[in-house]
Amino acid sequence: MSETYKASIRNIAEEPWQQFPGHFGGALSKALVGPQTTGSRQLDYRISTYQPMAYVELHSHKVQEQVYHVLDGEGLMEIDGEKTVVRKHDVIFLPPGVPHSIANSGLTDLTFIVVTTPIEDK
Repeated sequence: MSETYKASIRNIAEEPWQQFPGHFGGALSKALVGPQTTGSRQLDYRISTYQPMAYVELHSHKVQEQVYHVLDGEGLMEIDGEKTVVRKHDVIFLPPGVPHSIANSGLTDLTFIVVTTPIEDK
């Protein structure tokens, strides 16, 4: 078993904000659990905060499933061509192959958790 593959406790302040490829306008994320941070082999867990007008471009995944859990703010989630307002306490499940994007269309920051499995989209 790899040394990096072990139980861990991390504080959110330990991880820097990043703007990943395909994310624009202040769409920032902290990669809290994943291969680089904890050695996770199956799970990617991030918290994201999008400033007003920030967004991730429309995309889909080949094999990955995703869950978005909105913690604060509101925005527009596009799923397979349909846009829906999402806000605090909404939980969105995305199976593989479904085109999707999320944008902050609100007046304050949009904060949400994104869980993705498996880690690689092969």
